[in-house]
Amino acid sequence: MKVLVTGSAGFVGRHLIKHLEDHGDEVSGTDISSGGPDLLDSKSFTSLFKQIKPEVVFHLAGQADVADSWKDPSKTFKSNVEGTINVLAAARESNVEKIITITSADVYGSVTSQDLPISEEKDLKPVSPYAASKAAAEFFSLQAHNGYGQHVIRARAFNHIGPGQSRDFVSAAIARRVAKNELSGEEVVKIGNLDAKRDFTDVRDVVAAYRLLSLSGESGEAYNICSGSSISVQEIAERIIAMAKHEMKLEVDEELFRPVEIPELFGDFSKLAEITQWAPVYPLEETLSDLLEYWRAQVLTEPEAE
Repeated sequence: MKVLVTGSAGFVGRHLIKHLEDHGDEVSGTDISSGGPDLLDSKSFTSLFKQIKPEVVFHLAGQADVADSWKDPSKTFKSNVEGTINVLAAARESNVEKIITITSADVYGSVTSQDLPISEEKDLKPVSPYAASKAAAEFFSLQAHNGYGQHVIRARAFNHIGPGQSRDFVSAAIARRVAKNELSGEEVVKIGNLDAKRDFTDVRDVVAAYRLLSLSGESGEAYNICSGSSISVQEIAERIIAMAKHEMKLEVDEELFRPVEIPELFGDFSKLAEITQWAPVYPLEETLSDLLEYWRAQVLTEPEAE
């Protein structure tokens, strides 16, 4: 199939493009960091779509940093909501057959233990500005399906990790600190809230789910992409430092805490599995090892002041 990936230069975008190409798809990518049009430039986006004429669009581009969303909610809204509106409009005008809108499990927001595992039927109660922007993007995607008859699928990805991930995310941040300590000889690894429990899935499993949804996902539907279980940030950190080249210890730094923290989040992917037969295949130990190896290479090129 002929595919266009927005946000193609990002962590997930790079993995998705590789996965699509490995399956023989004809893939184009666009990303503002590599000269592509800004998501807010609707005219240029429409021109790009008409030039490429994709059958399927995977919309990954946007503002993905939860912490930054607290600092600048307006910028996050514009990128994630107005950007999605522009992608949907460009897809309509260029006769795109299917759009996979990538949102986030953060849209579920405040949950109780009785809500777990979270199914797609759970009400959306976003806590962060990022989550609110993703929830709004979802509703515009649903409106495109209901109002314009577009084939739009919403993919709600839970926490995904793996090689290439930015240090702005907790697992990658820990891996980077461990890799830097291996060079400097330091033993302390600073970390935020150790108690938070999240549903972690390897990014390579996540992008496999995206492609499967493009083949058999139902228009207008939302699908969880997750492992189906939770693990604490403390256990993630302990597993990573256990791979370190010398002994290290964790030290809680309250400056790394988020303004609002959801204690536990994990999902139910049975709806996705039923329609695609998808299931995660990468074991967590392999994912964390690959992530640490990536950051071992990265820190060698970082400035000393970093």
